Amino acid sequence: MAANSVPIFRSSRGRLFKDNLARYGVTGGGLMVLVALLLIFFYLLYVVLPIFKSVDMEEQFKYAVNADSPVVALGIEEQTEIGYRFAENGDVRFFSAQDVGENKAGDELFVERLSLPAPITAAASVSTGEEMVAYADESGMGVIVKPQFRTTFPNDVRVLTPELAYPLGSEPLTFDPQGQAIKQLAMALDEESASVVSLTEDNRLVLAAFSAEEDFLSGDIVWTPSHTTIETHLAGIDQMLLTPDQNHLFVRGGNKIEVWNLRDLYNPVVKQVIDLTQKPSGVSTIGLLTGASSLMIGYQNGDISQWFEVSDENGRKFQRIRGFKSEGAVTQFVSEKGRKGFMTTTENGRVGIYHATGDTKLFGEKFVDSAGDALALSPRHNASLMEHDGNVYFYKVENEYPEVTISALWTKVWYEGYPDPQFVWQSTSGSDEFEPKLSLMPLTFGTIKAAFYAMLIAVPIALAGAIYTAYFMTPKMRTWVKPTVEIMEALPTVILGFLAGLWLAPLIEENLPGVLAVLFLVPFGILLSAYLFNLLPKDFANRLPEGWQAAMLVPVVLFFGWLSFALSPALEELLFDGNARVYITNELGISFDQRNSLVVGLAMGFAVIPTIFSIAEDAVFSVPGHLSNGSLALGATRWQTLTRVVLLTASPGIFSAVMMGLGRAVGETMIVLMATGNTPLMDWSIFQGMRTLSANIAVEMPEAEVGSSHYRILFLSAFVLFVLTFIFNTVSEFVRQRLRERYSSM
Repeated sequence: MAANSVPIFRSSRGRLFKDNLARYGVTGGGLMVLVALLLIFFYLLYVVLPIFKSVDMEEQFKYAVNADSPVVALGIEEQTEIGYRFAENGDVRFFSAQDVGENKAGDELFVERLSLPAPITAAASVSTGEEMVAYADESGMGVIVKPQFRTTFPNDVRVLTPELAYPLGSEPLTFDPQGQAIKQLAMALDEESASVVSLTEDNRLVLAAFSAEEDFLSGDIVWTPSHTTIETHLAGIDQMLLTPDQNHLFVRGGNKIEVWNLRDLYNPVVKQVIDLTQKPSGVSTIGLLTGASSLMIGYQNGDISQWFEVSDENGRKFQRIRGFKSEGAVTQFVSEKGRKGFMTTTENGRVGIYHATGDTKLFGEKFVDSAGDALALSPRHNASLMEHDGNVYFYKVENEYPEVTISALWTKVWYEGYPDPQFVWQSTSGSDEFEPKLSLMPLTFGTIKAAFYAMLIAVPIALAGAIYTAYFMTPKMRTWVKPTVEIMEALPTVILGFLAGLWLAPLIEENLPGVLAVLFLVPFGILLSAYLFNLLPKDFANRLPEGWQAAMLVPVVLFFGWLSFALSPALEELLFDGNARVYITNELGISFDQRNSLVVGLAMGFAVIPTIFSIAEDAVFSVPGHLSNGSLALGATRWQTLTRVVLLTASPGIFSAVMMGLGRAVGETMIVLMATGNTPLMDWSIFQGMRTLSANIAVEMPEAEVGSSHYRILFLSAFVLFVLTFIFNTVSEFVRQRLRERYSSM
C-alpha cells in the first residue's frame, strides 16, 4: 500500500493543480471582461462629459480706447489676436487684442479715416454674417467697408496684416437719389447683389439695390443701383434690420415692428406687423440670429423672445416661439457665427449667453456698472470684446457645446421653419447657418422599433422550434436540426443586410399581397395537413416513426408559401386595384418605404433566431427526465407535462434566451444600416423605416469632426446604447435568478 500511495498522491497533486489553474483562469477571464466593460464605460464618459461643462467668461485684458467718436462696430478676428473698432466719424482702428510677440494688448496696428463727399451722418454694421460697416453722409452718398486680414509667412513666422476692403468699390455710392441727409442705415450684401435701406432727413425710407455686372471692356465689376421708396406707416423709426438674403426688412418704431418683403425690389410690401403695444413692457432692442430666420426681441423688463416664420392657413407668419430672461433691459444682441447662440448686454452691465435651440440661458454675470457701448464675439466663439466708458475689455469665453442640453436631446424642440415642436435628428448641412437638430429620441425609438419587430418574428419561431426540438423530436432528427439552426448564427450580418436591402426589400414590394397571404395560407396549410393526417388509416399513419411528423410539414410550408406568392398578382388586382403600394399610400394614408420595418424584422429576426433557439433548446432539453416521467406516470398528457412541468422548470433559461436575443437585436448594426432607409422617424408603421443608434454611429462617425458637438453626441449615442443593453442584461439576470429560485425545488 505504501508503494501504491505515492502515484495516487502525485496524481491528486496534478489534478489539484489543474483545478486551481482552471479556477483562476476562469476567474481571471471574468475579471478581464468586467475590466474591459468598465474601461469602455469610463472612456465613453470621458468623451461625453465635456459637452455638459458649464459656460464661463473671464476677463483677460483691459485697455483704453484712443478715439474721440462713439463706436459703431467692434470686432475681433478668428485667431483672437487683432481687434478692430469702427467709429461714427469714420475712424477705423486695428489694435492688438492680446499680447502677441512684440505687440502688447491695446497697441494700435493700423488707423485710417474714411472720407465721403460730405460730413458723415449715419453708420451701421450688418446684422449677422461677415462683419461690414456702411457709412452715409448728408448728401445721400455712402460707402461700404469691411475689415480683412492678410496672412504671410516671412521667415516661416505667421504674420497677420490688417487692412480695409471695399466690397462695392471705394468710390461713394448713391444711397438716396434725392440727395437728402441720411439718419439711419441697414444693409446686406452677397457676391452678386447688395441692398442698403436708408432713413433720410425728411423721414423717407429708401431702398438702394445694387447688382453686380462685369464691364465687357475692362472686365471690372460695376455695381448698378436701383432705388425704391418704402412707405412705412410707423410714426417714428428706432431700428432697422436687413436679412443677409436681402428678402426681409424689419423696421421697429416703438413697440411695433413692420416686416417687409423685398423680393420684388420695385414693389416692397408689408408682410406682417408685429404689434407689441399690449405687452407689459416696452421693446428695448431687436436683433437677428445667424441665418436671419429668427427675430430676437428684447424688452425693458429683461424679457427676450424668439420669433420666426410658421406656416398656417394664411401663409407664413412670424410667431413667438420661446422666451428667455435677463436681469435688466436688453441693450444689444450679438449672434454667434455658425450657431444659434447669442450674447446680450443689459442696461446694468450684465452679459448673458444663450442658446435658442436648446432654450437655455448658459451664462449671466455683471462685468461693468452700466450698459456696454459695443459687444463683439470672435468667429470661434472663444473670445469676446466689450467697450465701456472709454475702455475695451477682452474676455476669454468657454462655450464649446451650447447646443447640447437635456431638453434639446430628449424633448420636442421647435426648430426654425418647422410648423410645431418635433423630435428631429439632422446633424449636418451644406450651410454654415444650419440649425443642428440633435434629438436622440428618434434614434432611441428606432432602436427599440427595430428590436421589437425582430423579436416579434424571431421569438415565436425560435421558442416553438426549440421546444419541439428538445421535447418532441427524436434524438436522431435532433442531431441534424439543432446544428443546422446553430450554424445559421455564423452567417455574417453584413451578408444578411446586403440580401435584405437588395433582394428581399424589392421582392416584398413587388409581392406585398403574397407576403400578407403567407400569414394566413401557411397556418391554414399546417392545420389542413394535420387534419388530413388524422384521417389516414392507422396502419399507414403508424409507419411514420414517432417524432418525424414535423418533416412532413416542410413540403407543406414550401407549397403554401409558393402558392401565396403565386396568388399575389390576382390578390393585388382584386383587393388593391392593381397596385398595393399606391392603394396603401393614397387610400389608407400610410407611407410606404421599400426598405421598411417588415424587411428589417424578417432579416434581423432570421439573425436572432439561432441565439434564442440554441439557449432555449438547451434549457428545455436539460430538464431532468424524472420530472417529465413522473408527470406522465401520474396520468398527465405530454402537452400537460410540457406546459405545467417542463416549461416552468426551463423558464429561467428560456427567459435568458429571449433577453439574449433582445440584446443582440438592440446592438445590431449592419442589417439595420443596409436594410432600412436610415430615416430617423418616430412611427410604429411596419411600412416605414427607422434609424437606430448603432447604424447612426456607423454612418456619421467617419465624417464627424473630432471634438465637435456632433462627434461627442455620437459617443453619447454609444453610451445610451451601452446603458440600454446593460439594463436589459441586468433585468434578465435578475428575473432569471428569481425564476430559478422559484422552480429549483421541482
